[in-house]
Amino acid sequence: MITTTVPNEGPVLNMTSLTGAGNPAVLRILLGAQLRRLREAKRITLEDAGNVIRASHSKMSRLESGRVAFKDRDIVDLFMYYGVTDQAQIQTLRGVAVRANSRGWWHDYSDILPSWFEEYISLEEAAIQISGYEVQFVPGLLQTEEYARAVTLLSYSNPKEISRRVSLRMARQARLSGAEPVSLRMVLDEAVLSRPIGGTSVMRAQLRHLIEMSQRPNVTIQVLPFKAGGHAAAGGPFSVLHFAESDLSDIVYLEQLSTAQYLEKPDQVRSYLAVMESLRVEAASPEESLSRLQAVFSGP
Repeated sequence: MITTTVPNEGPVLNMTSLTGAGNPAVLRILLGAQLRRLREAKRITLEDAGNVIRASHSKMSRLESGRVAFKDRDIVDLFMYYGVTDQAQIQTLRGVAVRANSRGWWHDYSDILPSWFEEYISLEEAAIQISGYEVQFVPGLLQTEEYARAVTLLSYSNPKEISRRVSLRMARQARLSGAEPVSLRMVLDEAVLSRPIGGTSVMRAQLRHLIEMSQRPNVTIQVLPFKAGGHAAAGGPFSVLHFAESDLSDIVYLEQLSTAQYLEKPDQVRSYLAVMESLRVEAASPEESLSRLQAVFSGP
């Protein structure tokens, strides 16, 4: 491992994590975290660092959280300002920034993809485990094409745009298969099964799909029954993304009507992880949930 040491502060630059990661979203977050550690080790404020690259406090904050692309000149100026003078390291870091800025397959859908959701897809691609709670709809990764179309019709009317949005959702589901499929652990409120999105035939096909998916080794579905009463997730649906990289903390995703929140502070993440664990305890077990899905599918 190659490190740069700031006097009296210890190693703050982990080159192994940066060169070992491959997903652009992960690289942006890791590189941003390195920038933050270097700045804090030198006791430099966000404002002072921003002045070096002619950036505002808010832009510096977005750089350090990996929310925006890195300009080559900014990378060079900031690392020099923070005391990283080894040219071999700087060249490596510049190469990491180029990889972090690379385009993923989802950029083909940029015409319909808002920036706040584009970030989520890139994180979804990098996650090794996704946990979540849904109260109204079947999660996107578990939707059938017709169910996805019915959900999309609730907000959009242009046939071409609807087709593109459904296509994007189906493309995302590739994460559930392949050589290294993501582990998906979802708790569904019973209301999700009771709301006939798209009509009876669409909903029956969706229930059949949930039954099939719940039997995959990387997919866990639990149903939270109405009889459970009130529960810890009173704030609504959420997702928690977990990554293989030790330097990358869990991220909580909260989607709203026209934007989203990404929570990364340890205390915030711990709160949602505690809620997720509570939901799993209150919900029917995976085996009981499968039986419940089969019962709903069979009908009265």
